Amino acid sequence: MLQPLGGYEDPLYQFYHQSFKVYTLQTATTKMVEALQSLLPGRELNPWFVQIIREGTGKTFDLSHNKAWLANTRPIVEAFFHSRFMLEMAVRYSGLEEPPQVLPSGWAALLYLFNVR
Repeated sequence: MLQPLGGYEDPLYQFYHQSFKVYTLQTATTKMVEALQSLLPGRELNPWFVQIIREGTGKTFDLSHNKAWLANTRPIVEAFFHSRFMLEMAVRYSGLEEPPQVLPSGWAALLYLFNVR
């Protein structure tokens, strides 16, 4: 069973502290996206999700980023939260034996992630 990755308290604090350590969220983001992709290998993920992840990963800190802190780091935080949400929904609904009659929002979000809805 997939477990959501923890350890985000300090990196999010570092976002507000304006520390380069917020960039460490990218590692967790990448691992969560890999875990999600492993659920349906070969299936393309939602293009908006992919764009959010692309814009929030692969970044290296540079001192010049301090001048436009939010522009440089918010995409990292946003990508982390989107991937964490989707992974948490995958864990939450992993025990379903069949699709529910009334779709919970989290289940519906997963369907969008995998372009099923």
